Amino acid sequence: MDKIFEELELDALLITDEYNMRYISGFRGGEGILYISGTQKVLITDSRYTEQAEKESDFTVIEENREHKREAILKECMEKEINKKAEEAKGFSMGYEDQSLLCAQFDKLKNALSVETWVPLGGRIDALRRIKTAEELEYLEKAEEIGDIAFSKIIKIIKPGMTELEVAAELEYQMKKAGAEDLSFNSIIASGLNSSMPHAIPGTKKLEVGDFVTMDFGCKYKGYCSDMTRTVVLGKASEKQKEIYQTVLTAQLAALDAVKAGVTGQSVDKVARDIIAKAGYGECFGHGLGHSVGLFIHEDPRLSPADDTVLKAGMIETVEPGIYVPGFGGVRIEDMVVVTEDGYKNLAHSPKELIEIPV
Repeated sequence: MDKIFEELELDALLITDEYNMRYISGFRGGEGILYISGTQKVLITDSRYTEQAEKESDFTVIEENREHKREAILKECMEKEINKKAEEAKGFSMGYEDQSLLCAQFDKLKNALSVETWVPLGGRIDALRRIKTAEELEYLEKAEEIGDIAFSKIIKIIKPGMTELEVAAELEYQMKKAGAEDLSFNSIIASGLNSSMPHAIPGTKKLEVGDFVTMDFGCKYKGYCSDMTRTVVLGKASEKQKEIYQTVLTAQLAALDAVKAGVTGQSVDKVARDIIAKAGYGECFGHGLGHSVGLFIHEDPRLSPADDTVLKAGMIETVEPGIYVPGFGGVRIEDMVVVTEDGYKNLAHSPKELIEIPV
């Protein structure tokens, strides 16, 4: 944080992104704003969260209400800085999270506060979260373990005649039963022809014999997300299903072997993409190979043709190649891994060989 202040020559900065608020202050409520300067750490929130904030954070907690609005509190915080630098003929410089702050909210702050220079922070605050601490890795591993438990249960339950929504409900129930505090995202259950849509929304379609069933799911444990995808076949798989599945699995295993500190996200993505293209399915793999995960489900850096970030030990990445054939179906296999100096640690332990569910 000190480097950000020095680099941008800031007097103070505002944190409005809920995940950055939690990371920096410890406050889990997500409602409010942080004011940070060289001498002050202030958390502004309303009466619904003040008690919680005081328990979770070492910041000075100030309640905002109709008589003491956020802008007025920020003015008071700024006055303390301005009084200390009154002898200097320098205007106030405020950093703000331009990638998450709504335009209407920013306009309101601009109109209310006597800030000479508003400095966009870009992704600098998010970047503080890229390399996970030992405690964060423990929570992420536990979240992925819960996903493993849920998958081991669902493959014993899933059967023809169930709807995609019923599968989602069972999967989410099993995660909650195993200790999940919330979902990382809305579960994706895509069966049959629907499985050719990477982010299909579960519906009332009933599972049928011969269907691919793609299940992409995750949960939160102590605020940290998991992410996993497995694809199964109801009954016996056809030769084409086996071919597509094996191609995705080969691509995923090769990409996993390419993960280590010092390589770029681009280069890992290319390993999987080249295998899928060589098999004739290059046009059927449109998304990036993976993304980081933490307090939020989709973080940077990414394993993508567009991301040349060099991976570092302690980063988290998903590795999730897929093949999606409209009019036929699709396969995705996804693990969540920790980047290490010489490779990776896989946090997912569910089987990846093609599972044919007896019917």
